[in-house]
This record gives sequence, C-alpha cells and structure tokens, in this order.
Amino acid sequence: MSASLSSYAAHTPTSQSNLTEWLDYMQQIHVSAIDMGLSRVLPVAEYLGVVQSAKDDAYVFTVAGTNGKGSTTAVISAMCQAAGYKTALYQSPHLSHFNERVRIDGEMVSDETLIAAFSKVEDARLQCELTLSFFEMTTLAALLIFAEADCDVWVLEVGLGGRLDVVNIIDPDMAVITNIGIDHVDWLGDNVEAIGAEKAGILRDDITLIYGAAEMPDSVQQLITSHNVTCYQAGQDFSYRVDNSEIWQYSNAAVTLQLPRPALSLINTANALSAVLASPLKVDIAAINHALTTVKLAGRFDYRELVHRHWLFDVAHNEQGVSFLLAQLVPLWQQHSDQQENKSGTIKMLFSMLGDKDIELVVQDLSAANLPISEWFIAEIDHPRAATVAQLQSPLAVYVEPSHIHVLPDLQQATHAVIDNSQAADLIVVCGSFHTIGEALLALEVE
Repeated sequence: MSASLSSYAAHTPTSQSNLTEWLDYMQQIHVSAIDMGLSRVLPVAEYLGVVQSAKDDAYVFTVAGTNGKGSTTAVISAMCQAAGYKTALYQSPHLSHFNERVRIDGEMVSDETLIAAFSKVEDARLQCELTLSFFEMTTLAALLIFAEADCDVWVLEVGLGGRLDVVNIIDPDMAVITNIGIDHVDWLGDNVEAIGAEKAGILRDDITLIYGAAEMPDSVQQLITSHNVTCYQAGQDFSYRVDNSEIWQYSNAAVTLQLPRPALSLINTANALSAVLASPLKVDIAAINHALTTVKLAGRFDYRELVHRHWLFDVAHNEQGVSFLLAQLVPLWQQHSDQQENKSGTIKMLFSMLGDKDIELVVQDLSAANLPISEWFIAEIDHPRAATVAQLQSPLAVYVEPSHIHVLPDLQQATHAVIDNSQAADLIVVCGSFHTIGEALLALEVE
C-alpha cells in the first residue's frame, strides 16, 4: 500500500466518530473535489457488491439533465412509494443536512446508517488501494445502503454530466434526460452537442429513455440509435396542459389523465410520470394522485412564510433555471401583491452564486424581468468554489443602482439584513445556488 494511502488510513474516523467528522475526512482524502471518471470507483463498487445488487434485485431509474433532476426524481420516487414499492432516492447536493441526499420511502437515513456505510466504503477503498473523491465516496455509501435495505426501486439523480458520473456505474432500467443546456462547461463542454453526449452516456442497450425537451442534440439521437433505445420525447410522444389552478391534463398515445397540480414544475412532473408509466411497475391512478398531492422538494420554487415575511427559495443558477423561475415568479408576485392591503411591497433579492457559474447572465435575466426588485442583499457562500463579493458586485453594478446593493460578510448576516430591511408586504426571493438556500435556511433555523 502506498505511503499516502497509509497516512489516510491512520487518520480514518472510527465507528464512534460523528457524521461531521466522517464528512470532513472524506473531503480531504482526494486531490480534487471533482474528478470525473469511473476507473477508480468501479473496482470499489464491485468489491462492495453494489453493482450486482442493483442489477439483480432492483428496478433502476437514472435521471440526468441540466435542470429539473431533483423535481423529476422526487416525483418518480413519490409515485413508486405510493404504489407500495420500497423506494430508494438519491439526490445531490443537499440544502441543510447531508442526510437529505439519501432517502428510503421518503425518510432521510440516520447518521448511524451513513457512518456504517462510510466505514465499509473506506475499508473497500483501502483494500483496492485507491483514492476516491467526496462525491464518489458518499455516492457509493448511498448505493450500499440501498442494496443492504433490499429496496425494490432505486431512483438515482446524476451529479454531473452522466457518462463519467459515479451514478453511471449502475445500469438503469429507465433513463430520463430532463433537458440539455449550457452548464459545467469546464467538465462537459461549451456546446449542447458535447454536453448532450455526456448526459446521454447513461444510456444502455435496449432500455427506454424519457427525453423531456422539444429540442434534441444530434449527439443524443446518435446514442439513442446506437443503443437501440426506445425514446419518448416531450411534445411528440407526451404532453401536458394546464386546465386551472388545481387541475392539469397529461396525455400520451395510450392515456389522457386529469390530475391534481403538484407543488413542483409540471414539465418535470410530466417527465417523471412518463417514466413511471413506461416502466413495468404497477402504479395505479390512486398512487399517482396521492403522490402529486403530497410531493415536495425544498428549494424548488419553494414558497414559505417565516419570521413574519414571505419567502421564495429557488436553486436557479443558470439561464434555464432562471427562465423557469421567472415564468412562475411573475404570476406569483401578482397574486402576492393582490393579497396585500398595503400595496407598497417590493421584491428583495437574497443572492449569491458559485464562481464557476455565468453570474453575469443570471443577473442580467433577473434584472431584466418585469418585476419590482428594489434591493439586492449579497454575500459570499461558505464554499471553496464560492463567487467573491467582487464577482457578484461587478455584474450587478451594470443593472442596479449601487445604493440598492447591500454587501454583507456572510449569508447568515445577509439573511438577517433582508429581514430588517423589509416589511410584511414584500416578497424575499432567495436564489443563485443550493448553497445560498441552504445557508439562508440555516440562518432562519429551518430544517
């Protein structure tokens, strides 16, 4: 065993260590936070037996895409669970607590369950004499938990791209690609053809793909053809329409359904429903209705009333995400404003992003919207890839009066500042990153 691996082992947490100690350790044992590729992780996965377990014992949905993966996986999971299947759900990143990433039948797994899995993954890693990134370690632990719990259905959200993401060590029975936009250009490429090829890397021979957008890159179509994949595409093979504020209609070649409106995006819900209906799982209309009336996902157009203020939390951090946010925010603001006796309310932005995102484009789109945004409260996220205050201020200064931009030392102080400088008639919009929302919720002491 190499000296570096031995030194890691010497500092490995024990079964008596707490979850924070394990998470801190796993963030330190690899040279890079993002290290795409399956050559290191696959031997460890095979040593643990998770690949064979998924193949033999579970029906696997794998969901890739630029935006909407969280909502899509949440709806698939809720429908399968409501139909009586023991359902595993893996999502990332989390907002406030790591346990949010790993759920069985809707419930976060315990610290103890995670620690036991981390310990087994660490032992396997050392046996294989390999180093793994934080995401690789934690994803393997999630898969091991699902295998040991003997879950009937696994719903897996791809972390980054698809082809080289650790989730892709598991062969899906059903693939979903929500959409393809420009994001993560340093790892996936700077055009939709290159990005599409990476995301379609989750495809396998003779499976089914739900493709959730009207435009499809040629690179995706080529992989569909080469793998003999059956593809159902939004706008061609299935569609939806809104009947009223409480009912929407879903249609494909076989069925037309009148359904209750969920608290999540309808296009993502339609993609999820298409995946469930195209699978061999027995999910009846009662289970679908129950799932749609109960499914929630923190941070996705997430409206709440907290500390006598109205809040909207949304993880929008790229052009597609902001477009979706604004499409829903405009009518929400109108509804909110109409309900206020005091018509002097405005929108206050609590905003921060990661430095590797297109901050200027996001700021431009938010600023150009037909919305009464009166003030911006910004601070640096507590994250290694956080945008600096200067990176946030520079594009904002092009569109916003300097006196309307408030710079705070951190998200906790920014959250309290926006409360102190707002009134009940205002709407506080928190967006820009998962981390922005997570830190704001922690500042508000909300689980």
